[in-house]
Amino acid sequence: MLRLAAPLVAAELGWIVMGIVDTMMVGRLPDSATAIGATGLGTMIFLTTAVIGEGMLLGLDTLVSQAFGAGRVDDCHHSLLNSMYLALVITPVLMVAMLVGAPQLARLGVDAAVLHLSYPFLRALAWGTLPLLLYFAFRRYLQGMNVVAPVVFALVTANLVNLLMNWLLIYGHWGFPAMGVEGSGWSTFIARVYMAAVLGITIVRHDRRYGTGLWAVARKPDLRRIRELVALGGPAAGHMILEYGVFGAATALMGRLGALPLAAHQIALHTASFAFMVPLGISSAAAVRVGQALGRKEPHAAARAGWTALTIGGGFMTVSAIAMLVIPHWIARLYTPDATVIAAAAALLLVAAFFQLFDALQVISIGALRGAGNTRIAMTSHLIADWLIGLPVGYYLAFHAGFGAAGLWVGLSIAMILAGSILLLEWNRRMKAAVSN
Repeated sequence: MLRLAAPLVAAELGWIVMGIVDTMMVGRLPDSATAIGATGLGTMIFLTTAVIGEGMLLGLDTLVSQAFGAGRVDDCHHSLLNSMYLALVITPVLMVAMLVGAPQLARLGVDAAVLHLSYPFLRALAWGTLPLLLYFAFRRYLQGMNVVAPVVFALVTANLVNLLMNWLLIYGHWGFPAMGVEGSGWSTFIARVYMAAVLGITIVRHDRRYGTGLWAVARKPDLRRIRELVALGGPAAGHMILEYGVFGAATALMGRLGALPLAAHQIALHTASFAFMVPLGISSAAAVRVGQALGRKEPHAAARAGWTALTIGGGFMTVSAIAMLVIPHWIARLYTPDATVIAAAAALLLVAAFFQLFDALQVISIGALRGAGNTRIAMTSHLIADWLIGLPVGYYLAFHAGFGAAGLWVGLSIAMILAGSILLLEWNRRMKAAVSN
């Protein structure tokens, strides 16, 4: 599990570091709180929309890992090609949705200065939708066949590309225009094109080296396979919309409280997301290991893989929680020198510490269940925990009980604790049934 999970964790950390670097670099602009709030708001709108496409492609975890476990590499190629067709179809829909939906935030009372900066930033991000979806498809295909080192290479080097382009486009070095927050969006777009290109080249080189028959796969779209991807990925997309969406809704509501709470929220969210990347990578490894074991008709091995992943991820997130409780101001100081923003962010980190363990349990359970072909329970659990309980409680605490930003984060904590408990129990129930049969 560790051999497979470690590179995937590194890849997930590389993914979130890109957003953290964006936040840190715009945080050095003159109006730090507004700039951080704008990038956070734009990123959340983009991810809340693009996650639909990512979710639709998560069916590759099941199809590729189970086919590879059964020795059907040609079927892995078949799933990859049809996932690319699916990405091409849904990309324009997602781009239109994010660009049309963004202006509607003005109706929620989001700070006007933040909105003004977020629009050009989001437009730049939107052009990276197709490269991002292709990257997701390429990555799921490769990791389902235990090829993970190139994924790490792509993310690490993409961070260097993003860092350089941020420096050039935000501040206007080497003759480039000083575009401020918008420049950060174009930097991210360039980095995503680069990531997709690296993994695309990796797939071609892997086929040439091992003669896997990639070019022998039928080029015609297979509607049956696309429907399989949608049947598996649709519920996964639904779960991701609900989970990302609740954080997106919290970000929009935070905008009603002003630029300072929004900046503090963004720092706390980036920190929690950074920690979350470790169990997210372990979750991907769990999906692969469980899927491959079930492809070999070995349910006991599948159960061991899932519980091993849960133990590793839970241990890490316990350490993460301790760090947020002990050094919250030090963490917030990494993002901005503004003392007011630091104090506000540190208060939210203290709240975030309480759901770290349960965040690991929910995402790793989701990965293990996805490897077993079950993508529906995640959507149901997050609908109940996030939208019917967590967000309403957070809204009440923030706007009626007078707790402000901290109230919204208490609601998010309750949601993650409930979701983690539900999904862990479901994983335990299904594995007991699989082993007994």
